[in-house]
Amino acid sequence: MATFHHSNPTDRDIRRVLQKLIIILSSGIICVSLFYFFTGCCESDLTENSVSDRPASDDRNLTFYNYVVTVQDEDGYPGTGEGSTLTPGLETDNTGKDWKATRRLPQALIIGVKKGGTRALLEFLRLHPDIRALGSEPHFFDRHYARGLHWYRSMMPKALDGQVVMEKTPRYFVTVETPGRVHSMSRDVKLIVVVRDPVTRAISDYTQIISKTPHIPAFETLAFKNRTNGEIDSLWSPLWIGLYAQHLERWLAWFPRAQIHLVSGEGLISDPAGELGKVQDFLGLQRIVTDKHFYFNKTKGFPCLKKPEGSSKPHCLGKTKGRTHAPIDPEVIRRLREFYRPHNQRFYQMAGQDFGWQ
Repeated sequence: MATFHHSNPTDRDIRRVLQKLIIILSSGIICVSLFYFFTGCCESDLTENSVSDRPASDDRNLTFYNYVVTVQDEDGYPGTGEGSTLTPGLETDNTGKDWKATRRLPQALIIGVKKGGTRALLEFLRLHPDIRALGSEPHFFDRHYARGLHWYRSMMPKALDGQVVMEKTPRYFVTVETPGRVHSMSRDVKLIVVVRDPVTRAISDYTQIISKTPHIPAFETLAFKNRTNGEIDSLWSPLWIGLYAQHLERWLAWFPRAQIHLVSGEGLISDPAGELGKVQDFLGLQRIVTDKHFYFNKTKGFPCLKKPEGSSKPHCLGKTKGRTHAPIDPEVIRRLREFYRPHNQRFYQMAGQDFGWQ
């Protein structure tokens, strides 16, 4: 009779179970790894596509109003630059990725004049999505030219293709070396000059001066070499700046008249949308900044901006705008008007435009 020996199945079964568990665990780890790999790639693609496929107009509209206080400009108003912003920045998204924006040398310059309304013009233009403007005054062509164009470019805000990069430094208009230096940078640059009744401008200039240095002599004393015979000191800076024809002539030696746009400082107050429309035309831009963006502040006697995007209240320029001018002897004003009359007439002829100053 045959004898059957039954082997113990316990060890063999345990090994088989362990082998199956190892295979299952290994398969699971591989599947999880593949899942994270592919989902990570997809997420990266989606993130990049969400930036690169977004229309340029959508990118630009993120910065309807873009502020950071830097330095005080010649008009006594805090400059604004690109550092931190009140609204999402143009240059980067929340992942810190660059949106194909680059720093370029400016295609347009607001070159003058001091106390003419250059700060107002710049702030109004910054509403346009196709304008990228440096808020502070770099003074490159008059003070920092030795630093070179590389430094100057580094000061500019980043801009997308199709956007106009610009800056304003009112001192450029009256600085002798500046036209040639600007021409060396670009013979195609567009130049904007805000001009204002030179007598009113001089008084405004003096008002700002005494706000900082209150103990200087009176306007009437500084305006004359000899008040007895009425000889006016045309080299005194507040009066010298108002000799517009003399300064414009220097620029016309380097640039054609069609490349220089003159803005009426008075028009910028009475009809800001009209003046802004002409500037936008000059820059080759669509008229986006219109009368719907402005309201007139009766207290300041100056136009203000209606609520900018991302803001809960209207925006007016600083307290230095629309401030009361220093009182000046009417007889001195009359003599200054006589002094400027022939200079203004010559300026009108060169400009091809009568600004109607008294």
